Amino acid sequence: MRKASMYAALALLAAVSVVPFLWMLATSFKHGQDIYTKVPNLLPLDRKTGEWAATLGNYDYVLNVGGLGGAFVNSVWVCAVLVPAKLLIDALAAYAFARIPFPGRDRLFVIMLGGMMVPAITLLVPRIHVTQSLGMFDTGWGLIVPNIASVLDIFLMRQFFLSLPAELEEAALIDGAGRMRIFWTIVLPLSKPVLAVVTITSFLYHWNDLVWPLLVTNDPELYTLPLALQQLVASPDGGRAYYIMAGATLAVLPVIGVLLVFQRRILQGIAFTGLKG
Repeated sequence: MRKASMYAALALLAAVSVVPFLWMLATSFKHGQDIYTKVPNLLPLDRKTGEWAATLGNYDYVLNVGGLGGAFVNSVWVCAVLVPAKLLIDALAAYAFARIPFPGRDRLFVIMLGGMMVPAITLLVPRIHVTQSLGMFDTGWGLIVPNIASVLDIFLMRQFFLSLPAELEEAALIDGAGRMRIFWTIVLPLSKPVLAVVTITSFLYHWNDLVWPLLVTNDPELYTLPLALQQLVASPDGGRAYYIMAGATLAVLPVIGVLLVFQRRILQGIAFTGLKG
């Protein structure tokens, strides 16, 4: 009885979480006159006849007129370049902090962690100044390079690397392997759980990031999906509910797909990460 009550509560919470998404999806296929009805209707039905009246016109508008088609491509390009590069740099830094002894290593790591205590919004002005000084303002690289490293990701991977048996590296060093070979052939293959977590969370963060693209891009051709969606909402015609829901569906579906495919990896990586300090 207790287990049945728990399952019922979980099912209720799941329904509460899913219904807004289903409502967004259904609204994205509705005509304007079919949205506001006296009796709420989840399905895209004609308000007068009650017949099926779904339309793809809303998606055609947001992709072609609203500019979300190009923004979708920009978001894919940014994530395809940024996430692998960020993963590599963070993994190298984490390996150095975890396994390579050098003077001041622990102090430098503490100082780096201290930077996490600074609110991110206070760093926006210096980041923009550096981006302008490097000539990357209002360019595609300005969306990528300033975000190419993350202290949090370095911390997570360092904690995982510390949990790996040191005997594996010692044996490889005795056999004459260098640090980079050990990193590529031993450490990375054993670190798939934490690498999956960092990859997925980085993708989700940068796919949904609005603030940084808003600050460093003026050219509409460089807009990413969240920024283009904001512009769509602010426009006189695009601000209609059915257009907004179509754009939001385009932005959310890739995220949901990634979570559904890799949810087991996420849970596994979180369970293994940070067990050893």
